[in-house]
Amino acid sequence: MSGSRPLEGLLVVAMDQAVAAPYCASRLADAGARVIKVERPEGDFARGYDTVANGLSSYFVWLNRGKESICLDIKKPEDKALLERMIARADVFIQNLAPGALKRAGLGSAELRARHPRLITVDISGYGEEGDYATMKAYDLLVQAESGLAYITGRPEGPGRVGVSACDIACGMHAYAAVLEALLSRAITGQGKGISVSLFDGMADWMTVPLLQYEGTGKNPPRIGLAHPSICPYGAFRTKDGHDVLIAIQNEREWASFCAHFLEEPELPQKPGFTVNNDRVAHRPMVDGHIARMFATLTREECAAKLRRANTAYGFVNDCGGLQKHPVLKRAPVQTEKGPVQIALPPARLSDGLRPFGAVPALGEHGAAIRAEFGG
Repeated sequence: MSGSRPLEGLLVVAMDQAVAAPYCASRLADAGARVIKVERPEGDFARGYDTVANGLSSYFVWLNRGKESICLDIKKPEDKALLERMIARADVFIQNLAPGALKRAGLGSAELRARHPRLITVDISGYGEEGDYATMKAYDLLVQAESGLAYITGRPEGPGRVGVSACDIACGMHAYAAVLEALLSRAITGQGKGISVSLFDGMADWMTVPLLQYEGTGKNPPRIGLAHPSICPYGAFRTKDGHDVLIAIQNEREWASFCAHFLEEPELPQKPGFTVNNDRVAHRPMVDGHIARMFATLTREECAAKLRRANTAYGFVNDCGGLQKHPVLKRAPVQTEKGPVQIALPPARLSDGLRPFGAVPALGEHGAAIRAEFGG
């Protein structure tokens, strides 16, 4: 069964590049909106990030499915006029150019909404549009650093980068949700709305717990790799055959069961350093070392069987090859100019079935048709 596409009939014009704004626009396209991607003549620079997806950029294939592509140079009066005609018919206008760039061109979001009251505008930036930070370049890793995410990530020897574009993705997700809210509001009031989302604000929201922990204790949460700063045992242990198994003990009942059925030491919770969670956290090296000795005697399969008997939460520390073969991973093809590429399905599973993905556009592929349609 092919899933419904509830945003069919809506027009989204997106001057989007890189990750955050294309993420938002791609999800609108998945839901059935017509998304026209406006690219500079040389194209979205994310087209050149790598060439691993059938010779195309993995980022671009992931984030630009289902869109149409037209190349415009808004410094040219005829191209700017064409863009204005497209926006006049649009339901949503998304942009993540440098702050103030479109305002200087007479295409600022407030001005556009004054001309087109039903229009929903989305301005995506690195640090917002006010203050000294507004003019700073804001690539994902820079915002990971500025927001504190990198500081609390990694091992004790130093901060680490989260291995995906977490700040971009958080921003794109928040923008998508806000657009859906604005569409619902417009259906009631008839009025569009301005939305502004920054990479920094998106990650600051995700950083709320570490921030409150710092304010409550005066200390940064420690970097402890795959362990948990507040819970013990909670971390990865190496099996006899070289696999890393992550376990998570959430309460004393689970700890008692783990000791009885996995460690085969039902009396362990009565011993100093092994009693309640705070005691174990204070003696983490001793506790982890004791547990590690049991893991080192068992294979991956033996560990899994014993952990299931103990009703202990566990998971294997997979590399990308492990993800590729994971029994839970669901994938589907997206068409590109160089053949299909298998991507992971979006996480929301809908009862009316999977929605088909639109194709990834070649640079300027739809330019002639769009110009004809909008009188350009």
